[in-house]
Amino acid sequence: MLGGEVASGKGLLVAECFGPTFQGEGPSVGQQSLFVRLSRCNLHCPGCDTPETWDWSRFDPREVSTRHDVEDLAAWVMARSPRLVVVTGGEPLLQQPQLVDLVQLLSGRRVEVETNGTVVPRPELVKLVAAFNVSPKLEAFAAPGDQRIVPAALEALAACSRARFKFVIHEAAQLDEVASLVETFSLPDVWIMPEGTNSETVLGGMRALADEVLERGWNLTPRLHTLLWEDERGR
Repeated sequence: MLGGEVASGKGLLVAECFGPTFQGEGPSVGQQSLFVRLSRCNLHCPGCDTPETWDWSRFDPREVSTRHDVEDLAAWVMARSPRLVVVTGGEPLLQQPQLVDLVQLLSGRRVEVETNGTVVPRPELVKLVAAFNVSPKLEAFAAPGDQRIVPAALEALAACSRARFKFVIHEAAQLDEVASLVETFSLPDVWIMPEGTNSETVLGGMRALADEVLERGWNLTPRLHTLLWEDERGR
């Protein structure tokens, strides 16, 4: 039902657009950015920080999402100064045909797409985007029954030369699970980010993880927006 709903309409199902702000995570952290958050997701993670994109037991989709023409979204982006545009979700790759249309209209902008790594990206989208920020879900974070690991999708993303892989970590013991995924799927450019919705938790997590992340040869990222604005939405 979800896939049919997304595929059947014209335009993109959007939860929110906001910015200018800063990219808060990963290799582009600190860069001025615009965010386009698409609605709908194929996972149901209990700890998700954007449940309004998929949890219809708590939210009415008619109230928390709107279908927008790609031309209108492109006009919103192009009227603002940041060069970096982050398309996030939800799971943006559920709306790939329309997403391709949008990115084609964003000439001169660097577009990053955030994805949970369960959907194979289309070749035409790979050619258009600057980067995929891939965040596979670890066992403790995912909902029971969700297909959180899709080998074909991770293999395609790892091979496309435009993906970096970010793992949200609650405790250092989970780094072994990350290592297993990195080895199994030959994942490049690995980033570790502590879980947390307030600055104290994020800083504490970074300090607890830093030494072991260094030893494993990976990268460590904060949640800059959380350090600056705690859990304020739209920042």
